[in-house]
Amino acid sequence: MDSHFLGRTGLQVSELCLGTMTFGGGTDEPTAHRILDSFVEAGGTFVDTADTYSSGVSEEMIGSWLKTKDRDELVIATKVYGEAAPGLPVRGAGRKHVMAAVEASLRRLDTDFIDLYQIHVWDDATPLEETLTTLDALVSSGKVRFIGASNLAGWQLQKAIDLSRHRGLEPYVSLQPLYNLLDRDAEFELIPVAQNEGAGVIAWSPLAGGWLSGKYTKELGGPPPGSRSSEADWESRAGDRTWRVIDTLLAVAEETGRTPAQVALRWVMQRPGLTAPIIGVRTPEQLADNLGATGWALDDEQMRRLTEAGETPPPYPHNLLRMPQFRRRG
Repeated sequence: MDSHFLGRTGLQVSELCLGTMTFGGGTDEPTAHRILDSFVEAGGTFVDTADTYSSGVSEEMIGSWLKTKDRDELVIATKVYGEAAPGLPVRGAGRKHVMAAVEASLRRLDTDFIDLYQIHVWDDATPLEETLTTLDALVSSGKVRFIGASNLAGWQLQKAIDLSRHRGLEPYVSLQPLYNLLDRDAEFELIPVAQNEGAGVIAWSPLAGGWLSGKYTKELGGPPPGSRSSEADWESRAGDRTWRVIDTLLAVAEETGRTPAQVALRWVMQRPGLTAPIIGVRTPEQLADNLGATGWALDDEQMRRLTEAGETPPPYPHNLLRMPQFRRRG
């Protein structure tokens, strides 16, 4: 597996990131450890979790696995923001909660430091300065190596980076947005901001919750048995654009001799500005399939067809800004 630098940092991460949201939910600890072992054996170094995944059990499973590994060979990312426990109020990104949460994550992960500590979502109740100065202090203390964010709007990411620059604080070095062949909104502002500011992009849900795995077809008329999709999800997704993307995906998969999931992941991996997609798997078999996205490449024509299949008219002002008469550098 190849590795990439995370944005403009000197931190190298594997080209696939292993997401662990299922650990402690649909995936028990022995299975989770087998998945982690197989990922590392394939050259993976980048593992992502969050304090709210299975109420902290995901972090605990990673922590018990880390005891037998070389910690310095791995990049462990986690997130902070959510509820302290199911049913309790969301705690946000204020200083008191972040400082308590990082200690809890360090304890569950059974590690002295977190490589990448990410704010899970924008906190509209806490001054941004409070969040950023707290994160800066965690980096200075050695408990955190780098900081990042997930689920922000473009202006929120830009504001955070600008404020850090103005105050001389540690900046967000990465963004974790929703991005796949069907969910393309990040292309309008988030990915351009990240590219312009040198932040890495770690895409979550690169298979669109299973829609790009090859098991969803128009002929089914509803979500397949045992899938993660609901009737409401089917109604919101099932449309001409989705079937056009899936038909193109299946055609390219046949041409390349790869599975649809591997092609969908490969498309994300080859998109401008992308550092790594996050592969969320429940079983070793799913991991083995996803690992097949490495070691080869889609050609330019295949990338073009896949990209064009899911394109939608850009909203204002992007439609205006893309007009040839207003573009001076092409």
